[in-house]
Amino acid sequence: MATVTFSSVGKVYGDGTRAVDNFDLEVADGEFVVFVGPSGCGKTTALRMVAGLEEISEGEIRIGDRVVNDLEPRERDVAMVFQNYALYPHMSVYDNISFGLRMQKVKKGKIHERVTEISRVLGLDELLQRKPRQLSGGQRQRVAMGRAIVRDPSVFLMDEPLSNLDARLRVQMRAEIARIQRELNATTIYVTHDQVEAMTMGDRVAVLRKGVLQQTDDPQVLYDRPVNLFVASFIGSPSMNLLQASLEARNGSLAARIGPQELAVPAEVAAARPGLGAYEGKTVGIGIRPEHVEDASIGPDRAPRLRAKVLVMEALGSERLAHLELDARPVVTEEVLEIAADADAAVAADLQSGSRVERASFVARFDAASTARGGQEVEMTVKPERLQFFDLDTGQAIY
Repeated sequence: MATVTFSSVGKVYGDGTRAVDNFDLEVADGEFVVFVGPSGCGKTTALRMVAGLEEISEGEIRIGDRVVNDLEPRERDVAMVFQNYALYPHMSVYDNISFGLRMQKVKKGKIHERVTEISRVLGLDELLQRKPRQLSGGQRQRVAMGRAIVRDPSVFLMDEPLSNLDARLRVQMRAEIARIQRELNATTIYVTHDQVEAMTMGDRVAVLRKGVLQQTDDPQVLYDRPVNLFVASFIGSPSMNLLQASLEARNGSLAARIGPQELAVPAEVAAARPGLGAYEGKTVGIGIRPEHVEDASIGPDRAPRLRAKVLVMEALGSERLAHLELDARPVVTEEVLEIAADADAAVAADLQSGSRVERASFVARFDAASTARGGQEVEMTVKPERLQFFDLDTGQAIY
């Protein structure tokens, strides 16, 4: 296996469209890195430049010690698994997996050994004589992976390989791909638009927006310490609630005034974010994840609280998803609008038009024991140590 290094890589198409801009990243030997972002963010273009399927306009890509900018795809020692499985329908599973080795004139004994080994890893041992039409979607995806793996390439490239599967099978195959990657210790770059897929699979996740790398980190760090509004609103499902708040001094610490309400910012929280001191008396963006609030009737007594009107409650068995509205100004930036448009075009249109200027939508994950109902006012406790703060001019997180 090998490292993959992007050094100031850019891609500009003939019409002037810049798909990737100044992209710097190193994927370590044996690492599983996921590129994630909304449609058109440049993640697939970046992957295709590694494969040699897109020319590199600027910068340099290395696989191991070799600069591959001018190498043909077949010379790069990479294997790609596509969104559509691209299996040969007239060939058996065995023949599909072994096809690349046969084209390389590998000896039959070695081919049989490799196919047998990879089939065991992928759980295809008993399907080798079947044709693709006799397989389920998940089985066909494993055959496509087997065809890539059997060549023992330096790097695996996967472009939305699970997007054609149903929801249950996607969950199953996420775990399968992660297991196989660990077993093979294979350097892997995986592209998806699904941030849940990215968070559950990657050793690291690279978040892109409009061709620019926003943040690359361990999935938990992305969740806990997003560097800007875009990453904060993109990572997490449902998305982080983002409200405008005025920071005011209170008894040696700070309080966040959100509309007519006030949310205490404990001294230890302010101390952990020394940058907040410069924003006293200013309006900032405050981020609250749905899972960091609770129905106050069953939440901790001393936690800071917010009041909101319940619009709809969704019972999910283990929890209840509360859709609420409160008197507050939502954060309306280009980044937030972009995420909102992906999630709900009507909400995005309202935000852009200003019809939601004084009323903010809010989503909370309540315990299943909550008795809150639509139309009621409800008090919510907030975990203050989980609050996020953002500069509204730059979109950057305040730490």
